[in-house]
Amino acid sequence: MIQIRDEHVTDIAARERLLDTCFGEARFAKTCERLREGRLPAEGLALAAEQDGGLVGTVRLWDVSAGPGRPALMLGPIAVAPGLQGAGLGGRLMRAALARAAAAGHRAVILVGDAPYYARFGFSAAATGALWLPGPYDPARFLGLDLVPGALAGAGGLVQATGRLAPLPDLAALVAAEAARPLAIAA
Repeated sequence: MIQIRDEHVTDIAARERLLDTCFGEARFAKTCERLREGRLPAEGLALAAEQDGGLVGTVRLWDVSAGPGRPALMLGPIAVAPGLQGAGLGGRLMRAALARAAAAGHRAVILVGDAPYYARFGFSAAATGALWLPGPYDPARFLGLDLVPGALAGAGGLVQATGRLAPLPDLAALVAAEAARPLAIAA
């Protein structure tokens, strides 16, 4: 049985392997990655799908502004293990993420993705027509969804990251840990 649950810190390595498998290294060059860089996902909106103790799916939403003074979420990436693609898990993750976002009082979600796939959840390019992203993207793949009717009506301008900054690593602890490691000396 597959369980959709909150993402845990212990999921990070498996999540990154899954994203590498699904999207490869090119995922780091995408415009939406610039908006996620150095940020934490929106509170309570990082989900994992687990089967038999293994991570088989992930979706995260991020706090952004859909133009000046207009809070929104940006969805992505969403990924499903190759052996489970086409079995409906991506749809389950989407519905769970959107339901949680709505329950938390968020008003709109934007993303860059396959328009025919996301249309079934209510996303459309019409909702983002006057918005733009800080980098290259295909406008036909830049989609929006109102969680509250009219939330993106009249939205215009640059989409910007507004979410919580990720904590910086404790460099002193990293240096101390590295100094404590025994040296490997070739014979």
